[in-house]
Amino acid sequence: MRLHRVGNGGHWFGDLHCGLPLPLPAEGLNAIVIQHAASEDLDRLLAECARVLMPGGRLWMTLLNRYSPYRAHWQWQGARPASMARSRVLLKRHGIRCQTVQYYGPLWSQAADAPGSGLPALRALCVLEAEKRTEALIGPIKASRAGWSRPVVT
Repeated sequence: MRLHRVGNGGHWFGDLHCGLPLPLPAEGLNAIVIQHAASEDLDRLLAECARVLMPGGRLWMTLLNRYSPYRAHWQWQGARPASMARSRVLLKRHGIRCQTVQYYGPLWSQAADAPGSGLPALRALCVLEAEKRTEALIGPIKASRAGWSRPVVT
């Protein structure tokens, strides 16, 4: 299912025409991909993702890197991307644990004569991979060995 946000009204279009909360069952999705999330409704969107994501489900979130020199390409178009730090805080608040953070795009070197010493945090795109974790109702207990003192009829 694909959804994209239209304008700043909080309405989503695509395979469904809806608003938040999404008309999906709770814990009904195993994977969610969010591309270039806006910062306006990020808290509500991630809360809804936490509701529809099943335990052990994965969420991938791509963000435009605010600290990249490439921001000159998109900042004039009015894009207001969410920050990576705020996104991680919101994911944690909603019970989704961030597993990895990866940066994609060209490397920016500190010195021209030092190959391979790029600054990955200045790349154009940041990808967060997260997993929904829930606490078990019953903790794990050690299995005990059954000891039969008499013969058992089979």
